[in-house]
Amino acid sequence: MVSLLTCWPGQEVYELCGHSALRIRNAGAGAANDSVWNYGLFDFTEPHFVYRFVKGETDYMVGGYPFAWFMPEYVHFNRRVLEQELNLTQEEALKLRELLRDESRPENRVYRYNYVHDNCATRITDRLLQATGQHVVFPDTLGYGTFREEMRSFHRDYPWYQFGIDLALGSGIDYKLRPNEEMFIPVVMSERYGGAHFPDGRPLVRATRVLNEGVPNASLPPTPWYASPMFCCGMFFLMVVLLCVWQAWRKRILRAAYSIWFTLLGLAGCLVAFLVFISSHEATSPNLLILWLNPLQLVIGLGVWWRSWRVPVAAIIWYDIIVTGVLLIVWPFQNQSANPAFFPLMGATLAMAITYAILSPQGSYNKRKSNNEQVSHHRTGRTGRSGRGTTRNGGKATSRGRNRR
Repeated sequence: MVSLLTCWPGQEVYELCGHSALRIRNAGAGAANDSVWNYGLFDFTEPHFVYRFVKGETDYMVGGYPFAWFMPEYVHFNRRVLEQELNLTQEEALKLRELLRDESRPENRVYRYNYVHDNCATRITDRLLQATGQHVVFPDTLGYGTFREEMRSFHRDYPWYQFGIDLALGSGIDYKLRPNEEMFIPVVMSERYGGAHFPDGRPLVRATRVLNEGVPNASLPPTPWYASPMFCCGMFFLMVVLLCVWQAWRKRILRAAYSIWFTLLGLAGCLVAFLVFISSHEATSPNLLILWLNPLQLVIGLGVWWRSWRVPVAAIIWYDIIVTGVLLIVWPFQNQSANPAFFPLMGATLAMAITYAILSPQGSYNKRKSNNEQVSHHRTGRTGRSGRGTTRNGGKATSRGRNRR
């Protein structure tokens, strides 16, 4: 007997979309022949795991182990576990088991994980179709439309996590999906399996059982509104506007503020540039955010302290004014979806760049004028002293002349 096991979301970020596995057992054979086949195994201890994950070289594994090892974790964290017994023939079930056994061999078990196209859920459907040798008809309704919309639905209580995803992933997750592509999320796949059937009319699911009632969503409580990215970024934008007004009133550029903000933008830009140009993640490029978040921002963050960098700093300032301004205008008319919290940050960048462009020439002129006045005053002082010295010398010379006569 073959069953699809679906585990509902948990607290960790990698558990927010749930998890899928296959259960294979022989009726009446006991626990010895009751196994789980899991495509979601990975090893944190592998060298350079984080770097390779960011670069897109994330290797997951498939493995089989006793069913008794599978359930305790989900029971402990009160996560709902649903079992759907698949309506397979004996031949189809045996072929599926052989496929899994072959794939779990040491030389075959590692695969290159892809978050939306090749994960613990999509691989199960691929092997099922391979074992049955026929097309399965899944419901053709669309619940979300794009990968990003589907992710946001399951990440709604973790807005900062979604903020990071929206930062890292470009327009590759914003195209209109076909119904089957929505099954990259285990919970959605379970729903689609429940309404699927073979071409001959045979239902894909024979029976459904709840193995652990748990709760529908065992994730952490929702992030409070005052700690959400949109609120925090909105407040930051207001602070930047007030700072720009203060700078305009004082006719002074606060270099420390520019250094901190544009250095942060530049560092974030280095990450985005790495994902766009180096990472093999297919969804990270193209990414329009590279026009705003790029390493060039470091020129302002570092160069604002030195007069010798005035020209390159001014060039990037005008780049920010033009490019960021255009991005804010055209973004609603292009394909890539952005996190709403990005726009206050773009607005803050634009406001600071405009303020610098206005005040920098004035500050430079005032400084030159002040320097010229100081030089002129210094020369006048020297001339006065020289005159007085000549008079005294002349007096002394005249006195010496009279004495000689």
